[in-house]
Amino acid sequence: MTYLVVCDETKKATLVDPVWDNLSDYISLLETAGLDLEYTMATHTHADHITGCFTLAEMTGCEYVMWNNTPSLGVTIYVDEETSISMGEIEFHFHHAPGHTGDSMIIECNGYIFTGDFLFTGDGGVGRDDLPSGRTHMHWQALDVLERFSGDVLVCTGHAPPETEMQTLEWNRVNNPVLKMETYEEYANWQDEISNKLGDVSKIKTALPANIFAEIPTEIPWID
Repeated sequence: MTYLVVCDETKKATLVDPVWDNLSDYISLLETAGLDLEYTMATHTHADHITGCFTLAEMTGCEYVMWNNTPSLGVTIYVDEETSISMGEIEFHFHHAPGHTGDSMIIECNGYIFTGDFLFTGDGGVGRDDLPSGRTHMHWQALDVLERFSGDVLVCTGHAPPETEMQTLEWNRVNNPVLKMETYEEYANWQDEISNKLGDVSKIKTALPANIFAEIPTEIPWID
């Protein structure tokens, strides 16, 4: 899932978690709408696709934003919980939410939270913790960060089945199974079941090095 955030007054825009495969679609959309891309932001270092962030930064001169302990290269603005970034009438704040990856963060702006793979909608639970830099116990502990947000914020997740509607955090507190768990053991068992069911991440050997080193490989198997 990629999200476009627009300030209507200034026509400035931010892309959250853009995918390299879809670059031409983003550029076309920005040009058609007369938008100036100010920022690209990655909620974490992705293992299942090549990010479009560093290429968009090279193409447009926009800033590339990630959490300050990310291993990913090409980042131009490193953020922490004291950072705020303004884009016209929109202000972004950042919350460390490790577990799925060590550099995972929640991006908060104007009644929305972009959770990446830290939190999914409803039955989706949360992202898997068995990938590089993932830590199950850190994810469980970091769920407390959600207490900072009011129940009426809309949760914008990194993955969702087709036709899934965005829901509020309060809705997820009632309907997301992970947010109703009471013990770490319960969560760890759930993570084991999910990881076993999902199996291998097919694109990881290509996508993860590309995202860490900010380089497009000469061969991309799912495109070639």
